[in-house]
Amino acid sequence: MLIKKGTKLYSILHFRCPNCHEGTFFKYKRTWNPSKITQIHENCPSCKMKYMIEPAFYYGAMYVAYGLTVGLALMVFVVSTTVFDCTLLQSFSAIIVVLLATAMINLRISRIVWLNLFVKYQSRNTKND
Repeated sequence: MLIKKGTKLYSILHFRCPNCHEGTFFKYKRTWNPSKITQIHENCPSCKMKYMIEPAFYYGAMYVAYGLTVGLALMVFVVSTTVFDCTLLQSFSAIIVVLLATAMINLRISRIVWLNLFVKYQSRNTKND
């Protein structure tokens, strides 16, 4: 495995609890239902860490989502204009298509990234039970 357990990137890419890296973060692994896409467990199924640290905690994930969206839009613009030699209108059309196609995964990634900013990994050996 390229990304090892114990790193923030492991927790983010595998949608695992940032505390133990074992429990799942989202209730539904794969779903296209907009009402279920961001539903998270109340507590980690493995270590019982509370995912909702405080009321409205995940509003901060909007900043992460904004950064991801802007970065992706810039990347699509640069690639479409330099590699594919698209016009400005074609580039903006490509940006809209890519952002709409990645909207659901962007919501999920922004939430897990936000939580990982505040929670440090603790291996089973160092946890206080």
